[in-house]
Amino acid sequence: MSVTAATTGKILQEQAVNDFKATLRGKLVRPGDPDYDEERKIFNAMIDKRPELMVGCAGVADVISAVNFAQSNNLLVAVRAAGHNVAGICVCDGGMLIDLSRMKGIRLDPATQTIRVEAGLTWGEVNHELQVFGLAATGGFVSTTGVAGLTLGGGLGWLVRKHGLALDNLLSADVVTADGRFLTASSTQNQDLFWAIRGGGGNFGIVTSFEFKVHRAGTVLGGLVFHPLSKGKQALQFWRDFEATAPEELTAGALIFNCPPDLPLPDSLRKEPMLAMGGVFTGNLDKGEKALLPLRQFGPPEADVIQRMPYQAAQSMADFLFPRRVYNYWKSSYLKSLSDDAIDTIVQYSATFPSALTVVVIEHNGGGAMDRISADATAFGHRNWPFNFLVTSIWKDPADSDTNIRWTREFFDAMKPFLADGAYVNYLGETGEEGVRAAYGAKYERLATLKKKYDPGNLFRVNQNIKPAA
Repeated sequence: MSVTAATTGKILQEQAVNDFKATLRGKLVRPGDPDYDEERKIFNAMIDKRPELMVGCAGVADVISAVNFAQSNNLLVAVRAAGHNVAGICVCDGGMLIDLSRMKGIRLDPATQTIRVEAGLTWGEVNHELQVFGLAATGGFVSTTGVAGLTLGGGLGWLVRKHGLALDNLLSADVVTADGRFLTASSTQNQDLFWAIRGGGGNFGIVTSFEFKVHRAGTVLGGLVFHPLSKGKQALQFWRDFEATAPEELTAGALIFNCPPDLPLPDSLRKEPMLAMGGVFTGNLDKGEKALLPLRQFGPPEADVIQRMPYQAAQSMADFLFPRRVYNYWKSSYLKSLSDDAIDTIVQYSATFPSALTVVVIEHNGGGAMDRISADATAFGHRNWPFNFLVTSIWKDPADSDTNIRWTREFFDAMKPFLADGAYVNYLGETGEEGVRAAYGAKYERLATLKKKYDPGNLFRVNQNIKPAA
């Protein structure tokens, strides 16, 4: 038996594969193995790719061994941590999948409020450990999102206005580079690599662990107020103006979706899509109650589920909207502003959802800690747009794919007059140089130069790829 290298057609002899397998503490999964189909699945069911080798890494040694084997045999390489990315850039056809999902080590120091976590963890798993100590990490609006992918591309989450992006709280990272070296990147070691991985995605190596600063946030004020979409224009106008003066302890968003059957909300919210507005307030909760009072009184809303809760619960409150292994197609960009015309367009298209599972998201991330970081401090592309717009089309039947994709593209095209010249790389639903350049703007050329230094052969290209400089 042999393996064909997808990039070259080179035949890998069975003995070479077996010799490689013997170097691993983790597992090697191949086509025909009983768990092959389960192992290759990821969050988005639209992605159906078939690697030839899947390396379930147990530790850094396995990662280095896999990188060296891939390099010496010119194999196509994909890297997967939690597998949550909608574009499916954590798996490949042919070649090798380097799977970090079993690497879940955590080392917390409550005294210094720092935590070191391995790359296979989700934000929910990290915050489960932190909750006991009344601490929280900054990344993730959804608890099932992976630490690695989210941090390397940015790291928006429920604490972003108070404490910044996940990458703004990154103190150091361990990285396996394309030539098999194991490097530490921080403000004092390999500073150029540290700059690049804070926003540049998986282009520069495989990050095996992250050290973060974490924050006091044991109990927070979290939740949503709900309005029917027929009142959506007035409610979104109010929310936009409310957010203009909202304290930075509040990170908030507006969501439009259909009420799930098991969500205990009034029947008045089941006749049409509904608008939910709210988020998480961290800090003095009496101050939070006063700050959120106008949002809770406007309308008034059909339902109000804002309450005090553990941060761990707040971070998972939107999980039900984003189920695993269904069909996803996303389009996203920052907004120049949440104008009345933009609101009209959002409400108009949201009234025509082709799927009951689709969610439209408007995030307000600006006006706080993220804005105080210098634009050049990290590779993260854009800090100057306060609102982010995201259409997450979600459906279960593959026969409905064309309808949902077409509607999403038409909606996004209608929004183009209101969109900024920039995008959040973690929300890009498709790969391609145009989207990557939009995500990084003027920083792209510097990133390309660093790509040439750390990965001149573009081994790590199954991602939102930054090509090495010529």
